Amino acid sequence: MPADASRYIGTELELFSAARRWKAYWSSRVAPWVKGDVLEVGAGIGANTRVLQNPGVRSFSCLEPDAALAARAAAELADLPACRLVVGTTASPELTRYDSVVYIDVLEHIEDDHAELAHAAGLLRPNGHLVVLAPAYQALYSEFDRAIGHHRRYDAKALTACGPAGLELERCFYLDSVGVLASFANHALLKSERPSPGQIRTWDTLMVPLSRVLDPLFGHRLGKSVVAVWRRR
Repeated sequence: MPADASRYIGTELELFSAARRWKAYWSSRVAPWVKGDVLEVGAGIGANTRVLQNPGVRSFSCLEPDAALAARAAAELADLPACRLVVGTTASPELTRYDSVVYIDVLEHIEDDHAELAHAAGLLRPNGHLVVLAPAYQALYSEFDRAIGHHRRYDAKALTACGPAGLELERCFYLDSVGVLASFANHALLKSERPSPGQIRTWDTLMVPLSRVLDPLFGHRLGKSVVAVWRRR
């Protein structure tokens, strides 16, 4: 992350923190690559940190440039003994080396995404994994994306093109095929800067479970979110 990106302008963190089915879904899909000593970049208020915990995690570091959000995350995660919170960016000198570096709905907020992932690659141990989950399809870029500071959305080609030197792409796939319909409706019809809690609840309660059934049938080639995983050689 660039050093001046210290204050987060988005207002959606609390809204999406209630999307428990969605968090359970994507976290189950990335869990095989989240293990050992883990760094979560852009931890926000810690809403994703708990679902990223799994038996393979040895230690967990949350990196957040916004000091106010970091303070909230520290309070929220105080009961996780192996969790450490660092206020700063991927250029912060107190960071060490990790087995996994994870970005969950963060990379789209960073203007120079290629440089950001190059920094992240430098934090990986040999055979470590870089995991990115991001919103899919630039054609679906909406007023909501703009309002919360998204520079872009990704398709598989655009996201994998960000892969840093020295890392090889291991997997790239989409999640939440049914959620694409909700994103399209917001883009084409509602043009809302912020979905309502009711809309989030409907998507999380009805659409996400259906996506879990349909995504494998589509071969994970369609979805509201795209995931890429790279491995350090």
